[in-house]
Amino acid sequence: MSVNNKVAIPVVVILLAAAAGGGYWFWHQKNGADQKTKAAATQNQELYTCAMHPFIIKDKPGTCPICGMQLIKKVAPAEGTASAKEQEMLSHVSLSPTQRVMANVATVEVGKVPLSKEIAATGIVQYDQARQAKVTAWVAGRIDHLRVNTVGSYVSKGKPVADVYSPDLVAAQQEYLLALRSREQLKNSPIPSISQGGNGLVSSARQRLKLLGVKDEQIASLEKSGEPNIRIPVYTPLSGIVIEKIVQEGQYVNMGDPLFAIADLSTVWVEVEVYENEFSFVKLGQSVAIQSQSYPGKTFTGRVSFIYPFLDPKTRTVKVRVELANPGLKLKPDMFVNAIIKSPLGSGLAIPASAVMDTGTRQVVWVEKEAGMFEPRDVKVGARVGDNVQILSGLSQGEKVAATGGYLIDSESQLKGGSGHEGHTPSAPAAQPTPGAPAAPAAPKKGGGLSMDDMKM
Repeated sequence: MSVNNKVAIPVVVILLAAAAGGGYWFWHQKNGADQKTKAAATQNQELYTCAMHPFIIKDKPGTCPICGMQLIKKVAPAEGTASAKEQEMLSHVSLSPTQRVMANVATVEVGKVPLSKEIAATGIVQYDQARQAKVTAWVAGRIDHLRVNTVGSYVSKGKPVADVYSPDLVAAQQEYLLALRSREQLKNSPIPSISQGGNGLVSSARQRLKLLGVKDEQIASLEKSGEPNIRIPVYTPLSGIVIEKIVQEGQYVNMGDPLFAIADLSTVWVEVEVYENEFSFVKLGQSVAIQSQSYPGKTFTGRVSFIYPFLDPKTRTVKVRVELANPGLKLKPDMFVNAIIKSPLGSGLAIPASAVMDTGTRQVVWVEKEAGMFEPRDVKVGARVGDNVQILSGLSQGEKVAATGGYLIDSESQLKGGSGHEGHTPSAPAAQPTPGAPAAPAAPKKGGGLSMDDMKM
């Protein structure tokens, strides 16, 4: 190969490479300008989309080919971030009348109503401790006769329940009779101290008889008869039911030994256990409804008479004492009952509990800002009252919320690109209506089916 050929070949290769590079540069410049022109034209063009189906995008107003709703103007987002208007649109959900019916969405108006919390609890019927007593022996002796011999018998105050023979009581009666005779003999003495001494003996002997349980009428009978009673009757201190029989006939007893236990069941207690997160609502004097499985459909009414000052560490409950009348003795001690304590909370805002979606950390409701358009709203709830829940903040009187179908609205919000109740930014209570609010669905155009050109994926 000659020297000229060795030089010519590299020169040709270099010239060809330079020509190719220059051609590519001119082509790239022209194509980039065209792309920028198209992007600018697209950016300046007004586009329209469906609030329910944001992937439907058209270059002129009209109706959505899927749901028939009126298209709204699409707002171009700022570079790298979404605009405030778009964020607001993402948090809103629009429903046509047909969709509301299919989703079973019903709205209620937030109103101020009298609230009363009902605390459900269980309890056990107990004896009224202020109406219990024991019949005791006032004197040592032998039970000669039991006038009440069975548990469950009714006894009346002032009537004897047993007869006791007591040598000490007989001796005390004889001393009293002797003091009466001595007083008669000494009252005519000319010495004042002797005449007045007889009265002192009688008074002392009479006092001893009363300490042994002898009543005034029995002492009067003793003075009239002049003979001591061998058996002395024992009386009950109150009227009620014998709940315990302790002695048998013929048994010897000492002074103070119990003979019977008596309870008045015309009034009973119900000790109700209230959980620690609810007992703060319980106040003295509140009305309580008591129901028992033994009497279906019947309600007994009582009132809170005492709240125990301690908490059971095992059950985490506080006992509340309810006092109520027991006509017909229908409520038996140790009977299990259900109780409902009614605690008035005053007047306040309330909505159905089904309208509140609880995420665990927040409570969200869907507020109807316009006809068919809903926005999520954070609320703070209070006590639950029946099927309603108290609203402490987040809603105003007169606003409408979705009582049913809230979870379907929330699902639709997430499907259309919104953040749903899990992470949406709470809307301001006085948010302005979104332009282009949805109207009633229009009839689809004849032959106007869904075209892939309408979708911008």
